[in-house]
Amino acid sequence: MASDLKSTVLYQKSLGCLLGGLIGDAIGTPAEGKDYRVLEANFGWINDFTSDGTDDTVMKGLLAEALIRTDGYATLDDWGAVWLDHWEAIFGPKINKFFASVIHTAHKMRRYAVPRMAALGNMPSSSSAMCISPVGIVNAGNPLQAALQTYNLASLIHQYDVGFCQDGAVAMAAAVAEAFRPAATVDSILDAASAHIMKLSGKEMLDAIARSLTLARETTDYKAFRAAVYDQPDRFFCKITCDSRETVPLTLALFYLAGGDVEKCVTYGANFGRDADTIASMCGAIAGAYQGAGAIKAEWVEKVSKYASLNQEDLAARLAETALKKLAREQKAQQELESIIA
Repeated sequence: MASDLKSTVLYQKSLGCLLGGLIGDAIGTPAEGKDYRVLEANFGWINDFTSDGTDDTVMKGLLAEALIRTDGYATLDDWGAVWLDHWEAIFGPKINKFFASVIHTAHKMRRYAVPRMAALGNMPSSSSAMCISPVGIVNAGNPLQAALQTYNLASLIHQYDVGFCQDGAVAMAAAVAEAFRPAATVDSILDAASAHIMKLSGKEMLDAIARSLTLARETTDYKAFRAAVYDQPDRFFCKITCDSRETVPLTLALFYLAGGDVEKCVTYGANFGRDADTIASMCGAIAGAYQGAGAIKAEWVEKVSKYASLNQEDLAARLAETALKKLAREQKAQQELESIIA
C-alpha cells in the first residue's frame, strides 16, 4: 500500500463504507425480525452494539476478496470460488445467521452445479444487496459500471423469477459508487440508486423504491414514516422479511430521512425492526461512503477494532488500491481507443 493512500478521500470513503456497514449490521442484530413496537417496549432506542454483525458482514468480506483477487473485475464465478475456498466462513459459528438462499447456493456449487446455475430455485432475499457495497468502492464515482458488474455478481444467488433481487443489489452498489463523487448529494445518491436498474425487467423494484421514497418525502419524519409503513403492510412488506423488494426501498427512504448522516442511518435502520440488521447495514454503508470514516463516532470505530474478525482498515486500503488498479486499466484502454480513432 502506498504510504500516502490513507490520506486520500478514496481511502476515507472506502473505510467509512465498510465501517458504516459493519456497525449497522451489528447495531441492528438484536432487532432482527421484531416489530418496532416490541423493540420500543424492550429496548427503548437501540444505539450501540457488542458484536461484529451477522452474515451481511461475512458475505461482504467474501465479495471483497473476490474483487481484490481480480483487480476489481470479479464475476459470479470468482465470487463462487471464494465461497468454496472459505467454506468455514459460511458454515462456521454464524451459520444460523445465513438465509437459505446462500446455504442452498453454496451446497449446490460444492456438490454438482457451476456457479451460473447454482441460483436456480432460490427464494428471494437481500443476500447480495446486503453485501454488495465493495462493488461500489472499486467502481468509485461510476455507478453505471457498478450496476453492470452487480447484475453479473448478484446472479450467483438470484436469477429468473427472483431477478428483482439483482435489481435491489444494483440500487445499493450504484448508490455507494455515486457517494464517492466529490459533488455527490443525498438526492444524487438516491437518483443513482434507481437510474441504473433495468427499466422494464426491474419495474417491480423501481416501483417499490418510488413508493417508499414518496412516503418518506410526505411524512418527513422517521417515526411518522415508520408508523405509516407498518400501518400499510400490503404496500411495503413482503412475506419474507429479507426480500429485497422490502429492504432496499426502506433503506433508501431511511437514508433520505437521515439526510445521509451515518449515526442516524444505522440507528434508524436498527430501530425499524423487520430485517433490521440488513437495512441498517445497507444504509450505513451508503452513508459511510458519502460522509467518510471521519464522520463515524470514535468510540464506534474503536469497538469495530475490538470485535471485527477482519481488519477493516486493511480491507479498506486493499479495496482502494483495487479501485486504483481498475481505474488505471480502464484509462489505458481509453487511451488506446483514442489512438485508434485519432
